[in-house]
Amino acid sequence: MAIEHEVETTGLVGWIDRRFPLTSTWKKHVSEYYAPKNFNFWYFFGSLALLVLVNQIVTGIFLTMNYKPDATLAFSSVEYIMREVPWGWLIRYMHSTGASMFFVVVYLHMFRGLMYGSYRKPRELVWVFGCAIFLCLMAEAFFGYLLPWGQMSFWGAQVIVNLFSAIPFIGPDLSLWIRGDYVVSDVTLNRFFAFHVIAIPLVLIGLVVAHLVALHEVGSNNPDGIEIKAKKDPDGIPLDGIPFHPYYSVHDFMGVSVFLFIFAAIIFFAPEMGGYFLEANNFIPANPLQTPQEIAPVWYFTAFYAMLRATTDPFKIVLMIVIALLGLLALVRARGKWKLGLPALAVLVILAMAFTESKFWGVVVMGGAVISLFFLPWLDRSPVKSIRYRPFFHKVFYGIFVVAFLTLGFLGTKPPSPVSTLIAQICALIYFAFFLGMPFWTRLGTFKQPPERVRFKPH
Repeated sequence: MAIEHEVETTGLVGWIDRRFPLTSTWKKHVSEYYAPKNFNFWYFFGSLALLVLVNQIVTGIFLTMNYKPDATLAFSSVEYIMREVPWGWLIRYMHSTGASMFFVVVYLHMFRGLMYGSYRKPRELVWVFGCAIFLCLMAEAFFGYLLPWGQMSFWGAQVIVNLFSAIPFIGPDLSLWIRGDYVVSDVTLNRFFAFHVIAIPLVLIGLVVAHLVALHEVGSNNPDGIEIKAKKDPDGIPLDGIPFHPYYSVHDFMGVSVFLFIFAAIIFFAPEMGGYFLEANNFIPANPLQTPQEIAPVWYFTAFYAMLRATTDPFKIVLMIVIALLGLLALVRARGKWKLGLPALAVLVILAMAFTESKFWGVVVMGGAVISLFFLPWLDRSPVKSIRYRPFFHKVFYGIFVVAFLTLGFLGTKPPSPVSTLIAQICALIYFAFFLGMPFWTRLGTFKQPPERVRFKPH
């Protein structure tokens, strides 16, 4: 027996319901959306991501009321917001801190999905939409990073845009098209402003809606990796599910309270966060004639930046050897149409690497580190979803992957050196080995049998 969504028939709500599905939408997606009863603190971060998104949109609207997207006025307009606009300093710090906290929340949200297998069937599309959101966030942060028109903003954008010039044949024209000029200039600032405040937010909001709709269509995963829709009572209600409202709305309120306490503490006591959230060089007006001693992206890009910087000519040779070995492995293990296709692809990639500069392959490695996340649902071949029921060495692999990623993030904030470059190269190989080896190592070991019903364990 399916659940019937009753609607109001009287009063203002009834008048709206006869013209717009207000009550039925509320019931379908909130009060009668049944979520697993064993959510833990890792499930705070989805709602927190939505909260930070709203914060960024609202504070961004107020900032644009006084910001001037003009190369001669941009920096002074930010100073005007900070010093003259009533509560402008608070709005600016809420926005700058919110950008970093957005990535903190999203990274933890993605890590939870990685641990509990939230990308596995039937949630592949939920994960793909989530990865697209992450990619959009990176673009949004990059475009917004130029807007203060400080030294680090200007030169950071110059370095990143110049990376596109490494692409064979179309690179120089592509970087020129992105900048709109031969150097980062007023034209670049205007188009980045348009992308930051209009184009990317529209795409981002659409992806968030698609992410939530897809999630509510297949249902939420849980720490046990059990599909609660498989066991229902005669009324069609999952036996191991509880309504999202009021149970998880109250549950998430606690997470929001703790988050806002931390958020406020950063804003009022450490908005620069030791130079990780706001760099000292960004409080100096952009000067095209004076390059800062160290140019590094904001912390949430540094892991990928470290991979880019680690792709030297010797490392390119290592990559060629790895690709050759993967081609040989594919020749031995692949079947059907992939028997010769994958080895042939490996040969083409090796030839391309031999005749192109390492700078280009640094861009490929950096981009591949993000794109590989999209394929996670099809790379993981484990018979169970949750890390709780996987062999111990799986947990060790996950731990090594996290340590390698954090190490890359740390190295990306430091000046390059032979030792740090070598460590970054090792960590980059670990990062890609984690994903490329998944079809093999995720099948190995002795797995625990997941329970038939959700095991509820309070925090």
